[in-house]
Amino acid sequence: MNHQKLKCYVVLLDVARKLPTLIEKLPKGTYYLEDQLNRAFSSSMLNLAEGNGRRSTRERNRFFDISLASIAETAAALDIICAFGYIAASFNDELKSELRLAYAMIMRLRR
Repeated sequence: MNHQKLKCYVVLLDVARKLPTLIEKLPKGTYYLEDQLNRAFSSSMLNLAEGNGRRSTRERNRFFDISLASIAETAAALDIICAFGYIAASFNDELKSELRLAYAMIMRLRR
């Protein structure tokens, strides 16, 4: 699959591997945060992959735009989780740094 060759996809996959550690730290009663984080982050990767498989530049960019918005939503969810004290600021910063890197790479893929 071509999307697996994208450096931004690899960066996002690295974040995906770290999310279970974060989710384990969420207390009971915060399923809404876990669900929102999972849906937003999954959307970022899935739309990146789908956009990369499109032939039309317009469609490709549309899916990349959705991926970018989902990355922003993921970063906001991380900020909330950090503000509530469920993860350390350093872990939040680490994840958001990787998200910013992937975001910039996707921006360069747009034509």
